[in-house]
Amino acid sequence: MQAILALEDGRIFEGLGYGAKAECYGEVVFNTSLTGYQEIFTDPSYAGQIVVLTNPQIGNYGTNHADNEATRPYIEGLVTREFSSISSSWRSQQVADEYLERYNVPVLSEVDTRALVRHLRTHGVMRGVLSSIESDPQKLVAKARSIRKMDGTDLASVVTAKVRYEWDITDPKNANDDPLATGPQPPLPEQNLHVVAYDFGMKHNILRMLAKEGCRVTVVPAQTSAEEVLALNPDGIFLSNGPGDPEPVTYAQQNIRRLMGRKPIFGICLGHQLIGLALGGKTYKLKFGHHGGNHPVQHTGTGKVEITAHNHNFAVDPDSLKQSEVGLTHIDLNDNTLEGLRHKTLPLFSVQYHPEASPGPHDSNYLFGDFRKMMEAWKK
Repeated sequence: MQAILALEDGRIFEGLGYGAKAECYGEVVFNTSLTGYQEIFTDPSYAGQIVVLTNPQIGNYGTNHADNEATRPYIEGLVTREFSSISSSWRSQQVADEYLERYNVPVLSEVDTRALVRHLRTHGVMRGVLSSIESDPQKLVAKARSIRKMDGTDLASVVTAKVRYEWDITDPKNANDDPLATGPQPPLPEQNLHVVAYDFGMKHNILRMLAKEGCRVTVVPAQTSAEEVLALNPDGIFLSNGPGDPEPVTYAQQNIRRLMGRKPIFGICLGHQLIGLALGGKTYKLKFGHHGGNHPVQHTGTGKVEITAHNHNFAVDPDSLKQSEVGLTHIDLNDNTLEGLRHKTLPLFSVQYHPEASPGPHDSNYLFGDFRKMMEAWKK
């Protein structure tokens, strides 16, 4: 079948359609990761976005349950150079075409993704419509111009868990051990720390990483009050990644202010942005965002450069933070975006990028260990 991507500025890309015969709407962004397309599909931070993958061949190793970062895909649509309707991996349980069709996600393939990415880099992220139903490009352009912008939109309350639950790492569907590892897997440490994790659109691998640091994790919905969290008597509080603009998520900012100094806090991605706002800072929207698994980030204290995974359209303005209270710990070497902060007197730190990766490099896994040490020190 045929499919069309129409951008709000009138640019049209036509090609072959896969996945669902459907029409989707959202901001069009590009991701430069070389592997891990299923983890990208199922990352809740992509809610409201049509994703262009720069790696030319997508779908060739199929999909499987272990690689999910959520219970379903959250991308609105997918654009690729080549999309494989077959899979060649022994781990595959379902071909990507059928998997995306099952969840009503349309795919546009056989287009010049290099031209599309250059267009987005030059003009910035923009609204678009991907359709395998409508054949009139101008009608789709008009629809793209009518889509609500991501700016000012609270999507965390849309994708968050509806009820509180305990994360069980011993459940086979949550384990996701290395499929290529030989011999027995190392035993999990004793779970002697209790973390309450705010779900703003959390990836499963974050929960796995916390469990591997000896944490029992209770996941709570995004709008859970600070008082309810403290009543659970946690050793630490985690603020997750998530989609949308952080500024309208005022309920989370208020809760963070009530929790600061009372328990150790660690935030990632949207959680980092919400901490910045709770500290009195400001956020702004990047021209085309950071989406990929190869961003060089420098630790300002050690000078060490980490290769990191990113997925965010907004960032914290470092000049808006009080330097007497907040230390700037990590900087993106591509564009000098603030990528990490730590409070100078309170047990609170955060990073903009994804130390749990999935997909991506593991250079920053140590941050989960830092959180564990912070909680242990606070208990003493």
